[in-house]
Amino acid sequence: MGGIDRLTLLDELRAIAQTGLHYATDPYDRERCTRLLALATAGYAEALDLPEPEVRARLARDLGYVSAKVGADAAIFDDDDRMLMVLRADDESWGLISGWVDPGESPAATVVREVREEVGLDATVVSLLEAHGRAASAQNGPHAVVSVVFLCTVAPGPITISHESLAAEYRALETVERWHANHAELAHHARDAWRTRRG
Repeated sequence: MGGIDRLTLLDELRAIAQTGLHYATDPYDRERCTRLLALATAGYAEALDLPEPEVRARLARDLGYVSAKVGADAAIFDDDDRMLMVLRADDESWGLISGWVDPGESPAATVVREVREEVGLDATVVSLLEAHGRAASAQNGPHAVVSVVFLCTVAPGPITISHESLAAEYRALETVERWHANHAELAHHARDAWRTRRG
């Protein structure tokens, strides 16, 4: 594929097809977009080892103009520059506390909710650190994502993990052996911003 990740290509093909179907009124344009979506569906089914009807059902839930998924991530540090991270149950890798932004919810509200759900702590958003784009890929997943990273503090209390995690603890970034998706990049950028902020 000339260096292009297969899932990156499928994600763009899917977005073009679904957006075209949302706006197109010409029957020939709609036919072309329907064919593009069928090709993307077949590609996803093969790449992800899923039956095509399941892929079609998932894609049908993405109505209207197609954009990247939005996630909110919490950068929480202790006095030793260690970050509060979770060992994810889905892929047994370490990452920031994070989650998808629900409809009608702000990214800041999402991050507070996720900290409560994932580690049982009450978080306060201090500032927005960055919004980071991530293309779909075999390594990172089948959809493009925008990660909104917030610097947060947490009220004192015991850490309690949810079913989504195997562990949660403050860790020095250099000690993490296996990172979730692009969370190593997010964590290092967040730590740099945290250090700059502290002076």
